[in-house]
Amino acid sequence: MELKNCGLLSNQCRRRSFLLGAAFLTGLAVTSQGLPVLAKTRFSDYPFSLGVASGDPLPDGVVLWTRLAPAPLFGGGMPLRNVVVQWQIALDENMKKVVQRGKTLATPELAHSVHVDVRGLEPDRWYWYQFKVGNEVSPIGRTRTASGFHSYIKQLNFAFVSCQDWQNGYYTAYRHLVDEELDLVVHLGDYIYEYGPQSGGPRQHNSPEIVTLADYRNRHALYKTDPNLQAAHAAFPWIVTWDDHEVDNNYANLISEDDQSQQAFVARRANAYQAYYEHMPLRQSSLPQGANMQLYRRFTYGDLAEFSVLDTRQYRTDQPCDDGLKPRCDQASDVNATMTGSEQEQWLFKGLDKSRSRWNVIAQQTMLAEYDFNASPDAEVFNVDQWDGYVAARNRLLSFLNQRQPSNPVVITGDIHSSWVHDLKIDFSKPTSATVGTEFVGTSISSDFPSQFIPLVEVALRDNPHTKFFDGAFRGYVRCHLTSERWQSDYRVVSSITDSNASISTLASFAVQNGQPGAHRM
Repeated sequence: MELKNCGLLSNQCRRRSFLLGAAFLTGLAVTSQGLPVLAKTRFSDYPFSLGVASGDPLPDGVVLWTRLAPAPLFGGGMPLRNVVVQWQIALDENMKKVVQRGKTLATPELAHSVHVDVRGLEPDRWYWYQFKVGNEVSPIGRTRTASGFHSYIKQLNFAFVSCQDWQNGYYTAYRHLVDEELDLVVHLGDYIYEYGPQSGGPRQHNSPEIVTLADYRNRHALYKTDPNLQAAHAAFPWIVTWDDHEVDNNYANLISEDDQSQQAFVARRANAYQAYYEHMPLRQSSLPQGANMQLYRRFTYGDLAEFSVLDTRQYRTDQPCDDGLKPRCDQASDVNATMTGSEQEQWLFKGLDKSRSRWNVIAQQTMLAEYDFNASPDAEVFNVDQWDGYVAARNRLLSFLNQRQPSNPVVITGDIHSSWVHDLKIDFSKPTSATVGTEFVGTSISSDFPSQFIPLVEVALRDNPHTKFFDGAFRGYVRCHLTSERWQSDYRVVSSITDSNASISTLASFAVQNGQPGAHRM
């Protein structure tokens, strides 16, 4: 198979075909699914309009993703037919040293997305990949395998990101992310937002609040049309997990924020989960079964780092105290309340207990550390959508870290659209209690932190001594550099989210030393 050499952002690869209408077809052959295969396909427009991506890196493999969508914002523009997609993966960016190639089917049941689970690759090395369908070729993507199990790793570089509200600003942070020297990117949720159009931002959503499968597909497609997001996907492998906005704001398990019956919300969640899978570089093991989807999973980078990737939405109990920012009620201390569900909680504990990695990374959504937003001693105020509403579950996790002492636990968090650094205490009410881990909370790519809350948080900092840093003004990502002796987190922020040419700078840097939980500003 000969594929054209197309760079990550090549204009030539974004050329439009305009060939004789949508999906003119000849040479049909019937497949086992009962649908014909398009042996020769022509498209109304460029079918790789949503770019390419890779993810879930293993020492011997990685998932390659694309979706055929000549009309991405209008259901994709593909016929109800299976389409053969060719793929290849090479050792060089010019796709000359091909090491594997193959074919897969893009089916209408999965919106003509493909998820190629390539195995038999070498650990800890870069690869380049590309797709072809008919006479059309995709941009070339770059990916990297994880390091071999138990192998010695000198360093690891990754960034974590979250919360990219399309309407609120441009994805200029991703344009700068592409220039970083990274091995992978971790996305911690709120990849899309479900809301309808809202005035005032630089761009708007393409429909009212999304509910149906078609709605969620078109919304994911809208986000994926962003060239900076496409470039970031094409530059690095991604490990993804979700938060709430991929379905519905602040949903909990099968409980909607909106006035929906449980039956209606189950259908909505199934639609959202399917569209999420269709647009992410995930393995078939994450293929949804109705309104259920296996997303928590683990990735290991030699002896240096292990990532436990959590899902704190699908299994959680309802937020206590009617949700929101308020004093905690008795429900917040309910021993049966859970963020993760008991099965995932035990999976996390067992994995941490068995880990032999120097750094144990817990990648999850809402802030784990306690934070009292009220500086007055008369009444405490907490965000009960965070772990502050699930005190017993948090205590179980922190007690486990204290008792079993897995090596260097570090929590990376999104959700709150602001930057924080916390020492994780076994008892947050006692500043002298043991520090059992570190939490780095990253700001958003584009979603706003309410400016009126910034002074409230800043005033309360003195009453939360375990919190080492807060900033609510800037958007961006967190770049992490790991060696066997030190973890460094750099808070990289853009000067504006409404200027597509905004500059990037480092707002603050913090380090954690091996064997010494807690962060120190550099």
